[in-house]
Amino acid sequence: MKISIVTVVFNNRDTIEAAIQSVLAQTHSDIELIVIDGGSTDGTREVLAQYESNIAILVSEPDDGIYHALNKGIDLASGEAIGFLHSDDLFADRFAIERVVSALADPNVDAAYGDLVYVRKLDPTRVVRHWRAGPYRSELLRRGWMPPHPTFYARRALYQRHGGFEVSLRIAGDYDCMLRFLVAGAKLAYIPQVQVHMRLGGASNRSLGNMITKSYEDYLALRRHGVGGVGTVVWKNLSKLPQFFASRSTAKLV
Repeated sequence: MKISIVTVVFNNRDTIEAAIQSVLAQTHSDIELIVIDGGSTDGTREVLAQYESNIAILVSEPDDGIYHALNKGIDLASGEAIGFLHSDDLFADRFAIERVVSALADPNVDAAYGDLVYVRKLDPTRVVRHWRAGPYRSELLRRGWMPPHPTFYARRALYQRHGGFEVSLRIAGDYDCMLRFLVAGAKLAYIPQVQVHMRLGGASNRSLGNMITKSYEDYLALRRHGVGGVGTVVWKNLSKLPQFFASRSTAKLV
């Protein structure tokens, strides 16, 4: 099974190489790596040039934000399933994509996802938050449940049928997209292992203003898909608190 991995980057010279090496280390042999660079000027493009032979498709041009860039990647992908590894993130181990392929071997499964840990930006061995997603049940949507998007691999046919990311949203486009899939009846498989290490400092948690914007956009997505409203947003935010306590059991990664 060919898996397309889309990596979007803009001026992230310090971590893009580690992200690419994380993809190259995967044991699954049929991976299409697509890198969408927003026209970086900080040396990122020079780092990417060193890996051109390993990158199936490399686009470097200005874009209209992360979701516009991700949609470019989806449009270019030829794999049976598509996932995303952001330029700050790393796979948990060499077998992450093998586990995705095993989950998608069931033809009734539309998408697979796993667990995620947030790590310190400058020390990715230090766990700050452990997101144990758990199995999906439709009633969880009204409590603000969602799969960790960096671990989410959906069949390309799902994007062709239901569309990609809503570019009018700045931060919650991934939540909106997954809600669209789930409300339409997509069947999910849960991989009960940590799949991705995500560095802190992303758009959703970079500042108080961004967190407020994300909550508002979450509300818009919930209303658009008829899943919930303000109460669901509150549940969604409160559900994150136990993840910080769970991180204590894995405070240091080996």
